Amino acid sequence: MSSSAIAVSIFKFVILLFSLSFHECAHAWVASRLGDQTARLQGRVTLNPLPHIDPVGTLLFPAMVIFGPLLGLPVPFLLIGWAKPTPVVTRNLKKIVRDDNLITLAGPASNLVLAFIAFLGLVVAAVAIPGGRGLLRGTLAGGLMINGPSELQALVVLALIAIEINITLLVFNLLPIPPLDGSHILRNTLPYNAVQKYDNIPIWISYLLMIFVGGFVLSLLVNPIMELAYWVLSTI
Repeated sequence: MSSSAIAVSIFKFVILLFSLSFHECAHAWVASRLGDQTARLQGRVTLNPLPHIDPVGTLLFPAMVIFGPLLGLPVPFLLIGWAKPTPVVTRNLKKIVRDDNLITLAGPASNLVLAFIAFLGLVVAAVAIPGGRGLLRGTLAGGLMINGPSELQALVVLALIAIEINITLLVFNLLPIPPLDGSHILRNTLPYNAVQKYDNIPIWISYLLMIFVGGFVLSLLVNPIMELAYWVLSTI
């Protein structure tokens, strides 16, 4: 077990934790701006991960995916995670469907913002820092492994991991599986009788769909996006 592999695994866990917290904070902040203070009163407008943690989705499952391979355990899943859902009382909103959709989309949008910031940081590093272009290309070719004690190398690895995790979270959360964000958007388009059935989907079925069906769909969607992003970065 190499020290670089352990470092990358720790990076992944920390970035995932921050990204999930940023995601839920975005939900809570937009809800507050649109008139529902429920999440704000519960302390959810914060980047502190503690109020957002779901024991399974934030800790157990990500830890299994990240650290399992270090222990020799086969883990056939992309790195995904979820936090405790942000509470929204829709009767506090002025335009319920529109505002609920805006609150819902704020989460995936926040992951897109983080991915873009990390991508932009890599572009700046490649163009403005001596040796940055070669270091970026070498890191891409090396599979996100740290090849030395360089602080710039560590920052490049962090940024690449941030892009991958946040693109994965973006796509994952748009899947129409309860309680993911995509399910809220779909729910707002369904007729009343369909909504009642949709709301009664057992949570264990949702977990299975998220992990197995969601994982398969993610591999089909995320991998091409990441290949495109890496190709663009390698041509800088």
